[in-house]
Amino acid sequence: MTDNTRAGAAIYLPLTLRFYDLVVHGLSNAYAWRCPEREFITLYDQNVSANHLDVGCGTGYLLDHCRFPVAAPQVTLADLNPNSLKWTSRRIQRYHPNSYVADILKPLPMTEQFNSIGLNYVLHCVPGNLKVKGMAFDYLKDRLRPGGMLFGSTIPNIGVNHNLAARTLMSIYGWIGAFNNKEDSVADLTSELSRRFTQVNVWTIGSVALFTACDSA
Repeated sequence: MTDNTRAGAAIYLPLTLRFYDLVVHGLSNAYAWRCPEREFITLYDQNVSANHLDVGCGTGYLLDHCRFPVAAPQVTLADLNPNSLKWTSRRIQRYHPNSYVADILKPLPMTEQFNSIGLNYVLHCVPGNLKVKGMAFDYLKDRLRPGGMLFGSTIPNIGVNHNLAARTLMSIYGWIGAFNNKEDSVADLTSELSRRFTQVNVWTIGSVALFTACDSA
């Protein structure tokens, strides 16, 4: 891991995770990023599978609130930060998740493949521009079964309409190293996904770019 990669994950301490849902899923999404929480839950409801890998799981809020297509899904977690893995594992312990410490800019440590992979609010924390971050899509695609769905969201700097609150938060998060999205654009996100998948959908709500990507089964 580079220092920048560590910085993007280092803020997820037990204390900050305690307030993460309120700050991010509540206040920030509503007033800064202007993407209502229901949009993220709908994204999960429509794309999560019975055999799911969640990368950058945060507190597990979306996994806890989404509707899986089966009562007992197989859920695997991957994150740079062990605190997030422990927090999410406890939160969704009813699913008995597996967990791995992983860097998405390197091959993932698990060998199994999945029908869906969630990548929510991760890319804007990863160092480099989206052409560099695009290598993560290669590693994630390796873990997708034929016809599997990659879906998620990110906060790019270019191609969305940021309000004052969003610009202020991005400046603060960039200064402390939590955000690395200065060169990220919606166009580059679409381009990098389209280089690797045949069916790509990218749309924006407020400051957020949401996406789905898959190949024909």
